[in-house]
Amino acid sequence: QVQLVESGGGLVQPGGSLRLSCAASGIIFSVYNMGWYRQAPGKQRDLVATITSAGRTNYADSVKGRFTISRDNAKNTVYLQMNSLKPEDTAVYYCGAGRRTVYVVDYWGQGTQVTVSS
Repeated sequence: QVQLVESGGGLVQPGGSLRLSCAASGIIFSVYNMGWYRQAPGKQRDLVATITSAGRTNYADSVKGRFTISRDNAKNTVYLQMNSLKPEDTAVYYCGAGRRTVYVVDYWGQGTQVTVSS
């Protein structure tokens, strides 16, 4: 049974930082492409950052220079370090795993809420 479990969300003030984690089980993590996505109320789910099985990264323009995606294959975990957070970053953040590409997600986590507010 495949599970992706996100953690690390919460309430943070504008300008603050959070680190999200997504622990995977039931898959050979090292061969999967991983991504972080977010969905704000009333909006579609958008790609935030991706990291391929080879370690190549890609970011949405809105988070470039502020967010960093990384992975630890020994821990079957992907991370999203979020700095200089803005109120518009408020959303439910999901991790996804795709075997063929970063853009086709085979498995989703349950999501973790990030709220940026003073």
